[in-house]
Amino acid sequence: MSARRAKATMPATQLTIAWQSVSLLLDYPDEQMLGRAGLIREATQQLSPVIAESIRDFLDHLESTPLPELQADYVETFDNRRRCNLFLTYFAHGDTRKRGMALLRFKQTYIQAGFDLDDSELPDHLCVVLEFAATIDHDLGRDLMLDHRAGLELLRLSLRGMASPWSSLIDAVTATLPPLRGEERDAVRRLAAEGPPEEEVGLAPFASPEFSPGAASESTLLPMPSFPGARS
Repeated sequence: MSARRAKATMPATQLTIAWQSVSLLLDYPDEQMLGRAGLIREATQQLSPVIAESIRDFLDHLESTPLPELQADYVETFDNRRRCNLFLTYFAHGDTRKRGMALLRFKQTYIQAGFDLDDSELPDHLCVVLEFAATIDHDLGRDLMLDHRAGLELLRLSLRGMASPWSSLIDAVTATLPPLRGEERDAVRRLAAEGPPEEEVGLAPFASPEFSPGAASESTLLPMPSFPGARS
């Protein structure tokens, strides 16, 4: 087994708390999120100091910033900046046909694990991936993140470069994963230099459980969801 696919060294309970907390806090901010802030802060007491501090840094910002300002900043950050995209397959494939197949692999992983994903949600949204990893299958969810490690790292670096409050949440996620390997660092450098592919073509259907990669089907455009409410 490679180091990349080595088992997680953090206790399972800590992984659940870390991933579920970030999944909730990385979504579009609303009153429900504010209502959960205290519970999440209390849960961070069970985490390692580095991860707990990262999540609490964002909670401090969440609780001290007016909600309309939070919402406007969220949209400006994640809806308008290609390098701050929460859809993991977008970094590797942009809006190309290959992204459709990558989305299908996410969907099939969820189906095989018994995870019922609402058809209104794209399966590569980081909040969805973290929720799956936290509540359904640690190993499969972690593998999905590792498969898109370069994109996740570019997201982290992009948010850090903007001094975005959301950067601390991605710091918390990457702290649960193995360090970047050489080829992954190379992939991050390429992404930083070139950005995601820009070709916009129809994406292969992925939502239907009956779909198989070899089946004949029409190409269907899957546009990038916009915020607010991309996940809801």
